[in-house]
Amino acid sequence: MANEHFDVLIVGAGLSGVGAGYHLQTRSPDRSYAILEGREAIGGTWDLFRYPGIRSDSDMYTLGYAFKPWTEAKAIADGPSILRYVRETARDHGIDCHIRFGHQVTRAAWSTADAVWTVEATHAGKPVRLTCNFLFLCGGYYSYEGGYTPEFPGAERFRGVTVHPQKWPEDLDYAGKRVVVIGSGATAVTLVPEMAKHAAHVTMLQRSPTYVVSRPAEDKAANWLRARLPAKLAYDIVRWRNVLFGMYFFRMARRKPAQVKAGIIKMVQDALGPDYDVATHFTPTYNPWDQRLCLVPDADLFEALNAKTASVVTDHIETFTETGVKLKSGAELPADIIVTATGLNLQVMNGLELTVDGRRIDPGRTLSYKGMMYEGVPNLASAFGYTNASWTLKCDLTCAYVCRVLNHMQATGNRQATPHNADPTIGQAPWLDFSSGYVTRAMDKFPKQGTRAPWKLNQNYALDLMSLKYAAIEDGVLAFSNPAGQTKARIAKAA
Repeated sequence: MANEHFDVLIVGAGLSGVGAGYHLQTRSPDRSYAILEGREAIGGTWDLFRYPGIRSDSDMYTLGYAFKPWTEAKAIADGPSILRYVRETARDHGIDCHIRFGHQVTRAAWSTADAVWTVEATHAGKPVRLTCNFLFLCGGYYSYEGGYTPEFPGAERFRGVTVHPQKWPEDLDYAGKRVVVIGSGATAVTLVPEMAKHAAHVTMLQRSPTYVVSRPAEDKAANWLRARLPAKLAYDIVRWRNVLFGMYFFRMARRKPAQVKAGIIKMVQDALGPDYDVATHFTPTYNPWDQRLCLVPDADLFEALNAKTASVVTDHIETFTETGVKLKSGAELPADIIVTATGLNLQVMNGLELTVDGRRIDPGRTLSYKGMMYEGVPNLASAFGYTNASWTLKCDLTCAYVCRVLNHMQATGNRQATPHNADPTIGQAPWLDFSSGYVTRAMDKFPKQGTRAPWKLNQNYALDLMSLKYAAIEDGVLAFSNPAGQTKARIAKAA
């Protein structure tokens, strides 16, 4: 039985995969494509996570697609609103018709002789094979199988309920219960104020503090512009304003970390009052943007702390007990529910096993080209967003660049685009310069970035805009080869 063939196969029907479908239809409309989604729903992260208060920690004017204005009042949107936005995009542009649900991709093999990827997946428990000329990985950066939970001593002794936010039970009743949330990242600072509305008390237990900043959930200037200008124009203005401010703030954090740190700490102190121990609970030892900052809309976390419905404890866990958590300081935190908001398990290249002409690819031994393609791997790209800005900003640029590559191959009659490094002076560095635990645990498995362009991973939208939208495709590094007539000529010679 012949394999079903597409010009492009996209892996993942979340925010990135739906965006990829739109760009292909718009910029390379003559290409056939399908989206392989392992789950049974559109939305990726925004369908998977169901914990209380789930929301974005980026504004929707930059997390939203460049081509589809965000029109709701809240700029810091809740998960269900973002999910509706993604699904509406897929429906309105007919992208949903291209999605194959329940297709869990497991491996892909490239053949230079045929200039195709053979992609293997499972569907309804049975193996499925498809082929494509270009493979676009849009399945995010973490495993959907489960989040990261450390081995806590005595965890089996706890008689209450333990839950990880990635696997939130639909029937979990926390009203009137004592809750301990272990962690201090974006998920924890979202959960604590939301659960505190109904729980008896919520304690955020952290080993060390995180930078937490507040901003209004609604962007008054954006809403003012939307009421007076066409939706797309207002959206573009606010999007660029937010992009430029984010770049400015990140640059300031790198150049004057002590000054930025002092400003953040002062804002927290002002929100919590002069008697709150901000030095212990909200003053990290690292500089701003060495890890991602946590955003709380309308200061909801600080309001919960001031209302005494929530509290923060900075300590280390000695052991779980039957009734809660015992700390190394000797204190005990009683709990009916323990939430382990302890992070994600990062997954390189969507967990696929890749081979090129029978040679297995070890992603950790490759260089990343422009943050989206990989040294020695033909006709494959992955969508990976920014760590210091909204995910979609980079993914929009990546999708457009993939279309440029596809169109260039068609125009030149080549079937293969492969990044090659012929410069022995290019050094290597970790793909992400981030000290967060979930990053450092997995970086050895991820591709490396180089010390110079085009191998250097920019965390800068303006630089990527120039590199991916305006720079020449033919750069001496991305090699175009394997012309369309090559196979016919080889067959004729053999005959």
